[in-house]
Amino acid sequence: MITATIVDDEPYSCESLATLLERYCPDVRVLDICYSGMDALQSIREQPPQILFLDIEMPRMNGFELLEQLPQIDFKLIFTTSFDQYALKAIHFSALEYLLKPVDREELQKAVAKATAAAAPLPQQIDILLRKIREKGSQFSKIAIPTMDGLQMIYVEHIIRCHADSNYTILHLKNQQRITASRTLKDVEDMLEDAPFVRVHHSHIVNLNEIEKYVKGEGGYLLMSDGSTVDVSRSRKELLLKKLQPGKSRG
Repeated sequence: MITATIVDDEPYSCESLATLLERYCPDVRVLDICYSGMDALQSIREQPPQILFLDIEMPRMNGFELLEQLPQIDFKLIFTTSFDQYALKAIHFSALEYLLKPVDREELQKAVAKATAAAAPLPQQIDILLRKIREKGSQFSKIAIPTMDGLQMIYVEHIIRCHADSNYTILHLKNQQRITASRTLKDVEDMLEDAPFVRVHHSHIVNLNEIEKYVKGEGGYLLMSDGSTVDVSRSRKELLLKKLQPGKSRG
């Protein structure tokens, strides 16, 4: 049996989630339901759960502020939130789980299964998450990449290019390093949305700062800083050129 605590200032959301867990996740037992960050702090200290379902938007102390108050996080985390684009990007970057409200039964089952199989968040994951929330609007500098072995923290600026390999993504880094991420290229693209990256082909994303040369053609191709070449699809050529020459009109 897996123990869980639900933290949300909306009683209806708590009751709905508790009901879904009881019906569709029978291995999960709800230890406590907390309607504020302060109540949650006391509850977690008295009876730590194995999974914490944490609402992000709460008055007085939101979910992120609650995490900052905890000296140690040795439980699994699943955030629950209405759509908050920036918060979701920060969660993506830290490779943590989240559920959008209203919570969908199948998404809940998937999130519980992933959280159950994973280890408790690494301190670096929480650090990445909280730093980006505190520095809202600043550039993401570090990212947590899920791999077959666990998680690898890398600097975004070290990524030269990414290419799809079935349901995995190969990240090519500086110094000839390669990392296989257990995420699709679309997942990686979403994580890098606010960084200087562009999708130039159905199977390739490149770092704009690592492009050495663009060679014209039907779509053309790129020469990257690591000496590799990356094809540009005809449908993505215009977007690439706009990124390379911002503000320039091509009539």
